[in-house]
Amino acid sequence: MIDAWKELYSNSAVWRSLVLFAHIGGIVIGGGCAIATDRLTLLASPNDAQQLRIIGGIHRLVVTAIVFIAASGLLMLFADLETFLVSKVFWTKMFFVVMLLVNGLRMLRAEQAARAGLPTGWARLRGASITSLVLWLVIAFLGSVLPNV
Repeated sequence: MIDAWKELYSNSAVWRSLVLFAHIGGIVIGGGCAIATDRLTLLASPNDAQQLRIIGGIHRLVVTAIVFIAASGLLMLFADLETFLVSKVFWTKMFFVVMLLVNGLRMLRAEQAARAGLPTGWARLRGASITSLVLWLVIAFLGSVLPNV
């Protein structure tokens, strides 16, 4: 099955383009919305109910985008397993992707704490937002390095 996909992918500019577009499109939409929301969170006043609504509303879009990023990433991985499985850059990127997902859970918990009016809720939310900003950028950087090593 993987060999059939590798053959199809390497011999079809259409498939390569569609998979790459799904990957980049997911990053632009998911990462862009996450970064914009993180920025707004850092600028918001503590206990800003409108910002909490914005954060709550963006989760579904970011998670959907991450599904597209993961699916297209797996398709690219399966198209060139020999290269990626031994790549330190690839595994470093995957480490940061896992950290992004863990931080997403951290952000959900911080959002719940902020909604509940817990004193540490907004500080935790801001910390998760800073971490999110850094992780999205590090992952984008590593993704741009990956095809060049």
